[in-house]
Amino acid sequence: MTSQPNPPELAPSPGGIIELPTHGVTVTAEELKVRLVLAADARDDIVVDAGAVESVGQAVLQLLLAARIEAEAHGHRFIIQNPSPAFLARTEALGLTDRLGLSHQEELQS
Repeated sequence: MTSQPNPPELAPSPGGIIELPTHGVTVTAEELKVRLVLAADARDDIVVDAGAVESVGQAVLQLLLAARIEAEAHGHRFIIQNPSPAFLARTEALGLTDRLGLSHQEELQS
């Protein structure tokens, strides 16, 4: 009989906030996907902290866009808090600031 190792604990960070990795690449996207799904199943709002991001790739951005669309479709909020300068620069360069809800958040902070 073979035993299967237990999957790693993928609960959101303390306070229910999902922290993005420093370098959000395709390899880290699978874990992020699991965390976003768990967050959507566990509570109403999804809060993502992008404060430590130094680089973010296409796979991570696609997951964030999909999570926002899904949350809003179910009447929940999707919030990206504390976006790092690198995260903002990347989303602005790709024209995703509005689609990720970042421009509205900037207005609230002003």
